[in-house]
Amino acid sequence: MDEEPRGLRVLNLCKDYPAPEKPLHVIRDVSFDLAAGESLVVAGPSGSGKSTLLNILGTLDEPTSGRILLGGIDPSELQPRDLAGFRGRRIGFIFQDHHLLPQCTALENVLLAALAVGGGGKDAERRGRDLLDRVGMADRINHLPAELSGGQRQRVAIARALMNRPTLLLADEPSGNLDRRIAAEVGDLLADLVAGGEMMLVLATHDRELASRFPRRLRFVDGQLQLAKDLDA
Repeated sequence: MDEEPRGLRVLNLCKDYPAPEKPLHVIRDVSFDLAAGESLVVAGPSGSGKSTLLNILGTLDEPTSGRILLGGIDPSELQPRDLAGFRGRRIGFIFQDHHLLPQCTALENVLLAALAVGGGGKDAERRGRDLLDRVGMADRINHLPAELSGGQRQRVAIARALMNRPTLLLADEPSGNLDRRIAAEVGDLLADLVAGGEMMLVLATHDRELASRFPRRLRFVDGQLQLAKDLDA
């Protein structure tokens, strides 16, 4: 298979953790490919390896063996300073907890992503406002996180994740703290983003309803990813 210039390739990924008797094998020989505009749902119960996989894909953790290629670049070959810039520009993160700064408004929280990679100015502010409008938060840009509902805070977090036009969006249990109605709205938004062909999405969840919105689903079983024929996670 030819390398997809903007794609993601995961090759024989393994992750072990030390344990008193023998290493704990959390991820075993995981391989898959994603092209721009494609999504992948990773299902499985808590502790199965979903978050570990996302942390490795996001270059926040290193595999024991194997490698990843994002846009043809192996992040493990980058120097720490270059890696931070690579992560900030190429990868967007959405977590179960929104991780918004409480002292910053919705717009300021979104703009922090640009500032982290040396961006800013009027163009960045314009994009931040456009993104908040896109996620339905145009009338809340000057509100602090404490003045927003859980669903609204998660929408701000999604806008922040999109600020630097990432090629890979990683979502770790993004509906975990939301009620069913708001979770469905977040699911709709993520599906729309992928349908636009702008980026790749890897979504870790045990939410069957959210997982059902995306056609390609794999589940962790004993550290390996297997085709999820059903949605029991």
